[in-house]
Amino acid sequence: LGRMKPVIVVHGGAGRVFKEREEGCRSGVVKAALRGHRLLEQGGTALDAVEEAVRSMEDDPHFNAGCGSVLNEKGEVEMDAIIMDGKNLASGAVSAVKCVANPIKLARLVMEKTKHLLLTGHGAQLFARAVGIPEVPEEKLITERSRERWKKNLEPDSNPEEFQKDLGTVGAVAIDSEGNVACATSTGGLSNKLTGRVGDTACIGSGGYADNCCGAASTTGHGESIMKVVLARLVLYHMEQGM
Repeated sequence: LGRMKPVIVVHGGAGRVFKEREEGCRSGVVKAALRGHRLLEQGGTALDAVEEAVRSMEDDPHFNAGCGSVLNEKGEVEMDAIIMDGKNLASGAVSAVKCVANPIKLARLVMEKTKHLLLTGHGAQLFARAVGIPEVPEEKLITERSRERWKKNLEPDSNPEEFQKDLGTVGAVAIDSEGNVACATSTGGLSNKLTGRVGDTACIGSGGYADNCCGAASTTGHGESIMKVVLARLVLYHMEQGM
């Protein structure tokens, strides 16, 4: 095969971006892509590159992932993330996690340090503690904007659907010089969601899928709709068919 030209693609989420935030969102996506690409250029793996890109966007308050995540009905941050290696279908995911700055890093550790694919809620938090990931106070993850949105959605005449248009799940897919692919996706979910709601992001085949045989996908949009068709895997099925 020889060496492949490494490529990374990142997204900052579906939905419209409001004018005043356009510049920040765009530069956040560019920065994430460049950071992932730099790793690939240095011979890094696709897996490292997608993790790095997503981590960069989790740390950027413009996006609905990590710091900047939307709040659930109780005004708390609960986050989902997934990472997958196309070389061997190894995957790690976390759902409804709290007080962690980088859920994608935790998902990677679930993949590498456990026999499981998905850890949730309190158990994911215990695992984070066990592997030495520092707990961050929830306030550190909550932005003024997320709190405003949450309050607006609580008003009796509010239309939460209106606010869901600005979703901001983040993700990345990459292929490295060895020809291996990987995907990563991370999100704070839907604003004012029920406590304990888990969307497509943490679900293998819905929020993301990677297989060297056909490619890699990372999804964004309305999680419940994505889950119904197992979107990431469905897209790759069509790619296998030559589409």
